[in-house]
Amino acid sequence: MADVFELRDDLSETRERLWHLIERTTNLDWLLLTKRIETVSDLVPWSPKDWPENVWLGTTVENQKYADMRIPVLAKCGAKTKFLSCEPLLGKTSIKKWASSIDWIIAGGESGANSRPMHPTWLRKLRDECDQNNIPFHFKQWGNWFPIDSSSELNFKNKQIIHIDNVEMVNIGKKKAGRILDGQEWNGLPNVA
Repeated sequence: MADVFELRDDLSETRERLWHLIERTTNLDWLLLTKRIETVSDLVPWSPKDWPENVWLGTTVENQKYADMRIPVLAKCGAKTKFLSCEPLLGKTSIKKWASSIDWIIAGGESGANSRPMHPTWLRKLRDECDQNNIPFHFKQWGNWFPIDSSSELNFKNKQIIHIDNVEMVNIGKKKAGRILDGQEWNGLPNVA
């Protein structure tokens, strides 16, 4: 539950133990997620052609700016399974240019006291691009903010409401907001051997 690609000397020994553990536990899939995708090739002991099959490498993509910066670097890494964590999704994001390099997308909104809302259109666009490119899509959560037009049965009395591009968003907390998008859960997973 840490970013092992953070450039800190005090993590070097821990990283070395992790690489050996990954190589010894071929029965486990290791999901390594980082915002520091540019440091990966300098820190792993594997060449681009000899990554262990059980390593899934992912990077965080919050919006188009980070998609443009991070996905091309991820695409060049040697991991057999590559994924994006678009959580929190904080802006319009297209992955079409890199669709052939992506095996899975996880998306979701932000939670916490100072969370920012995720516009439903951003989420639907990403889901639709996944569908068009046969990329499994996993919708993790709305976060604290929920689009009012998606459900009228919840009680929004005394709740914070904001307007984003003609959509009313209400701050109801991540538990109440849930993870239903357009009437269903999206639980896509990549196909791995």
